[in-house]
Amino acid sequence: MAYSPNHTIKFSTQGINPYFVNAQDVVKILSKNKDISAYANMMKEVYFFGAGCSSPDKHETISNGLSTFFPNAFISVDHDLIGSAYATCGDKKGLTCILGTGSNISYYDGTSVHAGKHGLGYVLGDEGSGTYFGRKVLVSYLYNTMPEELSKAFAKDFEVDKDSVITNIYQKPFPNSYLAAFSRFMVGHKTHPFIQQILKDGFQEFIDTNIKDYKTYKTLECHFVGSIAFYYQDELRAVFAENNIKVGKVLQKPIEGIFEYILKKEGITA
Repeated sequence: MAYSPNHTIKFSTQGINPYFVNAQDVVKILSKNKDISAYANMMKEVYFFGAGCSSPDKHETISNGLSTFFPNAFISVDHDLIGSAYATCGDKKGLTCILGTGSNISYYDGTSVHAGKHGLGYVLGDEGSGTYFGRKVLVSYLYNTMPEELSKAFAKDFEVDKDSVITNIYQKPFPNSYLAAFSRFMVGHKTHPFIQQILKDGFQEFIDTNIKDYKTYKTLECHFVGSIAFYYQDELRAVFAENNIKVGKVLQKPIEGIFEYILKKEGITA
C-alpha cells in the first residue's frame, strides 16, 4: 500500500524472498507494476516486511533493491514476523504465527519480537504451511495412497508426473511456491476425511514443533496471518481447541493491519 495525505494506492506483486531473488530481481518485480512505478520517485518512506529479512545479508539484498527503485525514500526492512505482530498483536503481547507458503512463529512482548529457533524453510521445517500441505497432497498422489475419487480429481486439476515434479523441485526456481500450489487442491475437497486428516496432522505438527516450544503458550493468545490459516481456520481452531490453546486474530493478509499500525505509530491519521 502507498499513502499520501490525499491518496492511498493498493497494489500487489509476486512474492519477494531474498533467498530466491537478488537486488536486481527486486527492481524488476516492482518495475512490472505500473501502479507503483509512476510514484517511485515521489516516495519518502518505504516499509518492507518479508520472510528471510532477519539475516544481515538478506536484509541488504532487499534494502538495495528498494533503494534503487525508490531513490528518494527512507527504506525500512524488517522480518515478516514483525509485520505479523504489528497487524495482529498491536501493542499487546502474544504469539504471532505465519501459515502461508511457509510457516514461522515468534513471541511478541508488545514492543519487540523475540526471535526463536523456528522458520527452517521448506526443506527442514514449514510445518502446517502451504508447502507442507502441498507436499503431502502431491506425494500421496504420486505414491497412489490418495483415495481413488480424490486421485481422479487431482489428475484433472494438475498434469504432473514423477519427472516433471523432480525437474520443478530440483532444477527450477521457487520450488517452495511450486509445492505450495498443490495445497489449493484441498480447498474444494476439505470436507473429505482424507484431507481432514492431513489438515489435522499438519496443524498438530505445527503445535508440537512450534507452539509448545514456548513454556507460557497456554497463557497467550496465538495469532495467525497467511492464506493457509485463513482458508482452513475452522480446522485450525478445532485442533488448537483440542490442545487448549487460545486462537486470536486470523488474517489472510496482514498489510491492512500493518498499514494502520505504522500510520498510528507515526501519528498520522488516514
